[in-house]
Amino acid sequence: MSTQQKDLSYFRLRLQELLSSSFPEKAHDQKFIDQRSSWAANAYEGAFRSGNAIEQCNEIANYILFEGLHFSKFDTVFQVVCNEFDTLMADEELRPFALKMFPVCEPVFSRYTLTDDFAYSYEFDLLYTEITGAIAIWIEENGLQ
Repeated sequence: MSTQQKDLSYFRLRLQELLSSSFPEKAHDQKFIDQRSSWAANAYEGAFRSGNAIEQCNEIANYILFEGLHFSKFDTVFQVVCNEFDTLMADEELRPFALKMFPVCEPVFSRYTLTDDFAYSYEFDLLYTEITGAIAIWIEENGLQ
């Protein structure tokens, strides 16, 4: 196995891990995963061949691997479910419920310009409140089941 292949599988695994936990809507997009992993592996190898320190090579590869993946809509929904509705269900039901609420909350996100640092903006508080309201209305209309 060449170092290129090893790097590629390393980057693919790291990206898949992030997508599975924070971007379930992208977790099965093999084309996206293959492309990003390949770009990161190539960037790492190029940086290494150019004489950069390992730490710098990792930074360059990570920048490419995780570009546009710093703000997670799903993590936001999960955070709201955990903070605002945790008394309504058992801990092991929180993530499955957040996955169920994710498509319900999708229209709320479309009203915002989501950037990597959106979670640190004033608008995040507004989004959080709107997501809480959307979930509360859904529960009122449908119950928890």
